[in-house]
Formats: sequence, C-alpha cells, structure tokens
Amino acid sequence: MTTEPQLNSPVPSAPPAAVHATPEMLAASRAKRIVFLVVFLDLLGFGIVLPLLPRYADGFLTQLRLPDWAVGVVVGSLYSLFSVMQLIFAPIWGRLSDRVGRRPIILLGLVGSVIFYGLFALASNMDPATQALTAVVLLFVARIGAGIAGATVATAQAVIADTTTFEERSRGMAIVGAAFGIGFTFGPLIAFAALLFADDARAAPGLAASLLSGLALVVAWRQLPETCRAKLDGTATNSVVAAGRLNFRRMGRTLREPTVGLLILVFFLAVFGFATFEGTLSLFTERVFGFDNRSNFLIFAYIGFVLLVAQGLIYRRLARVVDEVSFIRLGSAGMLTGLGMLCLVGMLVAAERTVAVDQQMWMIRLGLFLLAVAVAVTGFAFLNPSVQGLISKRSDPNRQGEVFGVNQAFGALARILGPFIGLALFFSAPGYWVPYALGSALLAVVLALTPQIKRR
Repeated sequence: MTTEPQLNSPVPSAPPAAVHATPEMLAASRAKRIVFLVVFLDLLGFGIVLPLLPRYADGFLTQLRLPDWAVGVVVGSLYSLFSVMQLIFAPIWGRLSDRVGRRPIILLGLVGSVIFYGLFALASNMDPATQALTAVVLLFVARIGAGIAGATVATAQAVIADTTTFEERSRGMAIVGAAFGIGFTFGPLIAFAALLFADDARAAPGLAASLLSGLALVVAWRQLPETCRAKLDGTATNSVVAAGRLNFRRMGRTLREPTVGLLILVFFLAVFGFATFEGTLSLFTERVFGFDNRSNFLIFAYIGFVLLVAQGLIYRRLARVVDEVSFIRLGSAGMLTGLGMLCLVGMLVAAERTVAVDQQMWMIRLGLFLLAVAVAVTGFAFLNPSVQGLISKRSDPNRQGEVFGVNQAFGALARILGPFIGLALFFSAPGYWVPYALGSALLAVVLALTPQIKRR
C-alpha cells in the first residue's frame, strides 16, 4: 500500500543544487501548487457569480412589487449571508482540519461549491413572472450554502502553513492571494462575456461556476496530499464531536495569545476599511461615472488584476528582503492613501454638483479613481499575506487550522459590517465620500498599531 509522504519535517524553500529533492519536499511543492489551482478555480466561479447576484435578484424582487428600501435590504442580506456563514464556519472547518486533516475539509468545501453554484444557476433560470418568490428563496439557500463551503479557505491557508518554512511563511500565504487575484480578474470577465454574447442564457454563469468548482474537486481528489502534521504523525484524533461546533472559549484563547490577538485586530480593521470601499463600489461608479453593469464587471476585473500583480509578483519578490511588519506598515499606508484619494474624488463630485461637468473633468476624475483603487488594492495585497504569515509564525503549529479559522471569522465579520455601514453612510453627504473617510480612519488606527506588533 502506498502511503502519503510525511510533511512533518521543515521544508527548505530551495534545496542546494547538490542535494536531490526528498519526498517531503516534492509533496510540499505539489500541495502548494494544487492549493493554488484549487483556490483559483473555486474563486473563478465566485468571481463569475458575485457581479451577477444583485442584477438577478433585483429582477425577481421587482416582480414581487417590494418597495425600494425592501429591495435594498434583501439584496444586502444576500451579500451579507455569505460572510455570516464564513464567520460561523471558518473556525469550525479550521479546527476540524486540525483533527481529521486538511484534505477531507477542502474536498467537502468543493463539493458544497459544486452543489450551491448549481443551485444559483437553477434559481437564475426561473421565470420572474411566475416563479419570483421561489427563485429568491433558492438564491438565499445558494448563498448560505456557498458561504459555508467557502469558509474552507482557512484550511487552504493552513496547508500553506504546513508546507512552508518559518522564513518563507508570508511568501507562501501570497500564493492564496495570487489565486484570489487571478480568479477575481477572470471571473468578472467571464460574466461580462456572458452578458455580452448570451444575455438570455441566465443559467450559464452559475453552471460555469459549478463546473469550475467540479474541476477543482477532481484535481484536489486526485492530486492534493494530506499536509496536517498531527494527522500524518498519527497524533490527531478522528473524533469531531469537540471540534465540530463553534467554541467561543477556544476563540477567546486564540485572541489572548501574545501578538496573535493584536494581529487579528489589525486584520479585522483593515478588512473592515476595505469592505466599506468594496460594498459601495458599484453604486459609486454608477452615480459618479454613469457605469452600467457591464462596465462594473470590467472594474471588478481591474481590481483582480491589480491584486494579482501586487501579491503574485511584487510581494513575492520583495518578501525575501522585506519583513512582515514593514509590509504591514507599507500596506496600511497604501490603503490609507488610496481611500483618502477616493474621498477626494467624492469631494470633487460634491463641489461640481452645481455646474456642468465637461469631458475633461470626467476623465480627470476617472483617472484619479483608477489610481486610488490601484493604490488601495496594492496596500491590501501587501498587508493581507503579511498578517497571515505572522499569525502562523506566532501560533501553535498544531493549531494552525483553528487559528486561521478564527482569523477568517473576524475577517468575515468585517465583511458583514463594512458594506452594511458603508452603504448606510453612502448617501449621507453629497459626493458619496463618507464611507471612504471612515475607511481611512480605520487604516490610520492600523498604522498606529504596527509598532506594537514589532515590540511583541
């Protein structure tokens, strides 16, 4: 019987030329490649579905004759439920992966993605005139299920922690970020093409997302090795009774760990600030630039491309010579600058409300907006893997899944609160700049906390 290669010994990032790669090194390298591919394919489906969700939901809700405020609540709930499920299930999946291994949890999450993206396709294809209520209910079920399945991303991060050395941890975490960037670049482009060439084939994007997750499932089933050290050593228990529930006492223990709690707070504040931008982006581009849905897909793709370049290329090159705390400081400064520039765009809009805006001024605003987005996204791309890497380095190696699950849960909470509060503030002032002022303030707090991370 063939056994999985053992991954419990440290894995050098680049073995000397005179030394042949060991089975452990080969298995670790394979695991990282497969995790990258699996996350990319799954996020490609996510990127296809996300821009279409409000468009499809609004079409069904219009038939139900709901008032505008109720439509906003329902669409906002569809967005938020995904993150609510991640808040609940990321710690559960992470802790389970410490018990039963990474591989079965990742496979389970991919099975869920296949099912619930397929359910999204089924709901999308229903007749708005006769099946609107049923379609909305199915959209809610699909979003809840997709959130539960997507919460396994913390387990993918634990695989990276299992297969990288202490020194290479942050560069390894950038692999997941690069997969996010590629998936979020091409997913909206696929959705854009679907609307451009097959606007009547409403089920096609959901089916494409389901098939892509199915492909990721096949790849993971055939190629992904087990990487959990405790599982490979035979010291992990297969009992999931204690692990398979949300345990606030265990979460509290994680938050009280030296530095780890502070890093999770930094991650929460950064994601909160960034989510105020993400949650209001479509409205901002519509109100300020007159962009329709197709144009917004291109903006989402632009964001994904910037994330890919910043995290997949620039960060991984610089991480050999720049430490994590410096990257956190640089990233938070970049996010603060980018969100501040968005405030400036909004204020320019407010100042121009009483006069006609000529084409030249419109182009200046658009150029400033695109630059602001690039700076903010690059800052987030620098900050995110650095925080993840430090959390991994400063936590118990046998509890990586649990700790990453707690961190992802707080990230999910930030993604719930950020869009909710950002949207509530969006119309509070002419120019729609208030959400970005709040995001800037939160990043200023993050920047002030970075010296505490260094000292601890």
